[in-house]
Amino acid sequence: MSEEGYEMEYVKEAFDTNWIAPLGKNIDEFENEIKQKTGTPNAVALISGTAALHMALKVCGVGPGDVVLCPSFTFSATANPIIYQGASPVFIDSDIKSWNMDPVVLEKAIKEYRPKAVIAVHLYGLTAEMDEILHLCKKHHVTLIEDAAESLGTLYKGIHTGTLGDLGIYSFNGNKIITTSGGGMLIGKDREQIEKVRFWATQSRDEAPYYQHSELGFNYRMSNIIAGIGRGQLKVLDRRIQKKKEIFEYYKKHLADLDGLEMMPVIDGCSPNYWLSCIYVTGKIRPSHIIEALGENNIEARYTWKPMHLQPYFSKYEFIGEGVCEKIFENGLCLPSDTKCTEEDLERIVRIIRSLWR
Repeated sequence: MSEEGYEMEYVKEAFDTNWIAPLGKNIDEFENEIKQKTGTPNAVALISGTAALHMALKVCGVGPGDVVLCPSFTFSATANPIIYQGASPVFIDSDIKSWNMDPVVLEKAIKEYRPKAVIAVHLYGLTAEMDEILHLCKKHHVTLIEDAAESLGTLYKGIHTGTLGDLGIYSFNGNKIITTSGGGMLIGKDREQIEKVRFWATQSRDEAPYYQHSELGFNYRMSNIIAGIGRGQLKVLDRRIQKKKEIFEYYKKHLADLDGLEMMPVIDGCSPNYWLSCIYVTGKIRPSHIIEALGENNIEARYTWKPMHLQPYFSKYEFIGEGVCEKIFENGLCLPSDTKCTEEDLERIVRIIRSLWR
């Protein structure tokens, strides 16, 4: 069956049974199928990855006056929920080997700030150095939350990202490797924590014969309709990862001889989902030149994430490191990576990029 066939089957079932609210078979089964796929024991489907991260911070007790360590080199959705909880982010520099949080800098920050939690991100489907990060969090008794929004299907030493820490989140936003158009999932080892989030996310409705609320609630539960889309998409996750890998390998092969151009790093033990194929360029040809050349041919490429400590809103918060993430931002570039890219599309993209080196 085609991807659309799976999706439409589950969505039609939701309409046929009149379960279109944040409740129903598709939600239950989507959570179960994520658990089966990743090996996590507990999961709750929510309206976004950001909501999942917000609930993760809340359920591990983050509140006003607390410090949460997170990478500077990430999307703002990693940092925003820290502010929602009244806590303060401290931004950690990247390791050039992985583009993710530098464990050496993290250790320094843990000792200095005594954080309530650490958020480790697996950027572009690339894993962070999780052995070191896990060791540090365990040693210092700090909750570890994995922001695996971009890395569903990525493995670290054979284990799914999102399942290594105390809590993990996935995103099913429209640009992710599988999508529900918008949506997310919180997973975790502690069943009581996940059930508490399920309660909060359903407006904290007490068990009573009428509407009663003893705690602040949130309207964060995923709808049964989009959960059906997620179920259909999940069936083709492995196929998507294979296609993403083929795109990465094509760029790697056909751009390898260009001076000053490197593909994004893949550390030992990482089996990425290759969500985006990124490059790092030094020398006369800059990311802006490549973006402009592709844009003139109606092909979109994007800069890598601008570090949080350079963002106007977040610039007031502390940053720890030597500016490695700034160099990645200055020299990094995300190439077209959609699974619908044909070999003809990739050949055209490579031809335009190579023309800049002549």
